[in-house]
Amino acid sequence: MKKLLFLAVACGITYWATAQQITGFTPDQSKAQHQLEAAFDALLSADSLESWMQRMAAEPHWVGTPYGEANARWMQQQFASWGYDARIETYQVLFPYPRVRLLEMTAPESFSASLKAVPVEGDPYTQQGDALLPSYNAFSTDGDVEAELVFVNYGIPSDYEELERQGIDVKGKIVIAKYYGSWRGIKPKLAAEKGAIGCIIYSDPKDDGYYRGDVYPEGAFKNATGVQRGSVMDMPLYPGDVLTPGYGATARAKRLKREEAPTITKIPVLPISYADAEPLLRALGGPVAPESWKGALPLTYHIGPGPARVRLKLEFDWKLQPAHNVIATLKGAQYPDQWVIRGNHHDAWVHGAADPVSGMVALMAEAKAVGMLAQKGQRPARTLVYCAWDAEEPGLIGSTEWVEDHLPELQEKAVAYINTDGNGRGFLGAGGSHSLQTLVAEVAGAVTDPQTGVSILERRDARILVGGGKAGFNLSALGSGSDYTPFIQHAGIAALNLGFGGENAGGEYHTIYDTYTHYKRFKDPEFAYGVALAQTAGRVVLRLANAEVLPLDFKPWQHTLETYLEQVMETAESLRKEVTQHNALVARKAYNLAADPTRPQAAAEAKPAIPYLDFSPLQNALAQLHTTVDGLDLARAHALTPKQREAVNRKLMAAEHQLTRAEGLPRRPWYKHQIYAPGFYTGYGVKTLPGVREAIEQHNWGEAQSQIQHLATTLNGMAQYLTQLQNDLNTPK
Repeated sequence: MKKLLFLAVACGITYWATAQQITGFTPDQSKAQHQLEAAFDALLSADSLESWMQRMAAEPHWVGTPYGEANARWMQQQFASWGYDARIETYQVLFPYPRVRLLEMTAPESFSASLKAVPVEGDPYTQQGDALLPSYNAFSTDGDVEAELVFVNYGIPSDYEELERQGIDVKGKIVIAKYYGSWRGIKPKLAAEKGAIGCIIYSDPKDDGYYRGDVYPEGAFKNATGVQRGSVMDMPLYPGDVLTPGYGATARAKRLKREEAPTITKIPVLPISYADAEPLLRALGGPVAPESWKGALPLTYHIGPGPARVRLKLEFDWKLQPAHNVIATLKGAQYPDQWVIRGNHHDAWVHGAADPVSGMVALMAEAKAVGMLAQKGQRPARTLVYCAWDAEEPGLIGSTEWVEDHLPELQEKAVAYINTDGNGRGFLGAGGSHSLQTLVAEVAGAVTDPQTGVSILERRDARILVGGGKAGFNLSALGSGSDYTPFIQHAGIAALNLGFGGENAGGEYHTIYDTYTHYKRFKDPEFAYGVALAQTAGRVVLRLANAEVLPLDFKPWQHTLETYLEQVMETAESLRKEVTQHNALVARKAYNLAADPTRPQAAAEAKPAIPYLDFSPLQNALAQLHTTVDGLDLARAHALTPKQREAVNRKLMAAEHQLTRAEGLPRRPWYKHQIYAPGFYTGYGVKTLPGVREAIEQHNWGEAQSQIQHLATTLNGMAQYLTQLQNDLNTPK
């Protein structure tokens, strides 16, 4: 590690010392803010995080369980004791509980999958019997199907292309896919589109088991009976309650009929362990799987179809369940109608020590410290809203319903949303709106890494350098997978997602083994990185809350947009070259065949030529943005009157919303943001400039050209908005 840090320093990386002026603050205000943050740090306790985790993860607490509600009530009481106006907002959401789960092989031999993880010695939480949620995929449809089995690797688009090259059709078959490669919900979605009638997902030990390290309880990785639960709701269409798309699932809300809900899968799908998967895969015949498809089970991986034949039967108890969101508000001393919103979910598939309780207890530590400072007279200037979301696991439901239910007020009052989720030992991970990049970089330079004693920014950059990358702090783009999604991609509110990891690998994710015992041994034994997360997110919250001028910086955002456009244009050109080369090969073969009909030639057909797309509207829009952003001088706001400065901050609060379009993205209008979205076929994975990029990837050239124009209109509107902002800054006092 010392070598890593030497490399970072030797390359001339600049870091922010604690006395550094903070963006959005004057020098005197920066000094006061640093003093406040030091006092904040002194109030954080790793012991509190650990004891809270033991309490919250003591029993399973998925949405609708008594212990889930008990946790919500307990958190409400904690927030109230720290000086917050704490309430619970409850929504009635559809949640399927498994009643029947049957998977059996009917040919060439009989086998019945156990579908049960075994308790392990030394972890009492795994001994809780019927209290543990059965392993299943939420929002699978009911079904009773029997067919030949086909192995489809990860079940992503490129895998089906390989099957087509081999002449293997999954129509009328049941597919078995490995976890990883994409978000789990894409696997049954694609399988159904290809004609499959059922889907099985298993964790191969090469990705998540003994191939990676010792399995639980000897080590952190997934043992043979561990099963990853998870939602397969078609969230790229819309997240949240499947029956109330676009509006809050209140008790009186009008609901779709279940058969009308487009985000429930079209075919039954079930997750299984690699112990249950092994006999099924061993019974497959057909071609040997490509090298890149092979896992680590002790067998030869074949694709099929058959002779393995399986029956999959699933039935669910489709009921409305209460989702309890805890909303704790600390009213701002100067700007009560400007809200900094901070959230983490509290529901879990089983005990959820790592996911989500490790993040939730960091949020609570942060909120307690801020509340104690407020009681001592150091109340934040803007209102803070701390949120503990329910029903995140089945589909970001609690947060989405709250955002949809409060949408006009949030778009008027929200400054930004800061999200965390599971947390562990290692390096800072940060994604979000790129206008917040400078803020996060400054914060990362001010927080000390508990393992190395240098800043978390230095440690992160050292890792990048050793990996051959280029140092310099950059936020990643947000796709989906946690509660920031409704804020940024539907409401158009600037958002961040923060967490630590990289030295906390293991196989407990969404299994019965995600317990306090496992977390204490393998994730963050001293809860030091829980404290680091509270320090990091807490500084972001406090700086957004107290800044005289909101610390948004549009230069990193504008530069990132230019990078995205370059990527999209390169994708289009690469596809054009690929088709041109293919068609030249087809023409050459046709010429050879005409010259010598006896010469064998592989059959091939020409592909439609790819038209040239006109990217000039986007290029011109980005050129205008470049000029506008270069001329934007937010530092001038410090010289304005308080009333003028508040007007500038109001414009800054609404800047992210300018990047949305009311009609949303093609075929999924819930997603309004034109810069960031989850991919239609990647799920959690982000697609930047999604309207344009996905049209190109799907060879929909007419749509690509229209999306180029729509995006250019959006960016031109943003340029005009920032020009108006600069005009406000130029207004004399």
